[in-house]
Amino acid sequence: MTTELDPNKSDANYLEGLKLAVVDAIEDIKGFDITVMDVRKLTSMTSYMIVASATSSRQAKAIADNVREKLKEKGYAIRGTEGEKEGEWVLVDLNDIVAHIMVPTTRAYYNLEQLWGEAETRRGHIKADHGAA
Repeated sequence: MTTELDPNKSDANYLEGLKLAVVDAIEDIKGFDITVMDVRKLTSMTSYMIVASATSSRQAKAIADNVREKLKEKGYAIRGTEGEKEGEWVLVDLNDIVAHIMVPTTRAYYNLEQLWGEAETRRGHIKADHGAA
């Protein structure tokens, strides 16, 4: 028996269900190299960023469509989508999760995992220095 979670709640069960639903929807259309980043300590804009690769802009658009469709079926709200026209980088905003679907060259160029990883490292360093002062 599947229990639908209240999409308006930001509790751990809701976030875990949302993460799994996004990853499943990406995998359905053969998205690959999926990375889930917890960014709650870094920004108040979202809780998680999910980055995935697609072999082409056409596949990136199809993955984004599937994410929207599957999440709507489960009762989750879609805040917005960007980048569908070009398809090199399609972003699906689900409020608590932002999914980035990119072709490999675009993903390598922007390297979000390193960008957000470095932000976390810098933030940790700043806190450590501040605590020592």
